[in-house]
Amino acid sequence: MPEPERRIALLIDADNAPAAKIDVILAEVARHGAANVRRAYGNWKSPHLKGWEAVLHEYAIRPIQQFAYSSGKNASDMAMVIDAMDLLYARNLDAFAIVSSDADFTPLVMRLLTDGLKVYGFGERKTPAPFVNACSQFIYLEALGAAHADAEPGTAPARPRNAKELRGDKRLVQMLRRAVDSAAGDDGWANLGLVGHQIGNQASFDPRNYGYRKLSDLIEASELFELRRDNQIVWIRERPKRRAGKAAQAAPA
Repeated sequence: MPEPERRIALLIDADNAPAAKIDVILAEVARHGAANVRRAYGNWKSPHLKGWEAVLHEYAIRPIQQFAYSSGKNASDMAMVIDAMDLLYARNLDAFAIVSSDADFTPLVMRLLTDGLKVYGFGERKTPAPFVNACSQFIYLEALGAAHADAEPGTAPARPRNAKELRGDKRLVQMLRRAVDSAAGDDGWANLGLVGHQIGNQASFDPRNYGYRKLSDLIEASELFELRRDNQIVWIRERPKRRAGKAAQAAPA
């Protein structure tokens, strides 16, 4: 008997998200489950949200009106947080998908995680690191590619980072090495599926943010690991040079 489909609440901060990306966002959410709740928050009297108004009915998204009570304050953020907590306490969801480039939602993400729910984040590359890192998985909208031919400039898919750029990202390298070390057997080889699981438990990560469709492509491009394909299974281990150096350090004097 197949497992029941995961129920996801899609909450959109319309003030801080491009409407032109909604189709690719929904396609990505569909990979994890069904978006049973779809809400977009903002002051719908604002001309800034005209782009969102055009897609609300097409994608069955419920607009939540929130007036700006004070100049310079975003009341939509508070309304979205209150709704998220109401949905959390209803106990009929498995995950949340939050669309925003605003770091103010970081505490909300951390609260949802403490109840064991997954949180999938979507935002532009300008999104502050605390919000990105807090999510179970965060995907830059630019990495999902341009949703429409008339999308805003700068929405092309992310350029694949070369080996030098990948190795220069200390956080990424440390995360990959820890995951491979944790999943490796006595021979040093680790199953790619287990490596991906370890990475998912460590931090928010998606290879598309680095310009690669699959984790194996990113790992191979880094030139830090060896890859071996056995039918449908991919195995990974550190390159011999580094492994030899580690063995020499561990050898008794």
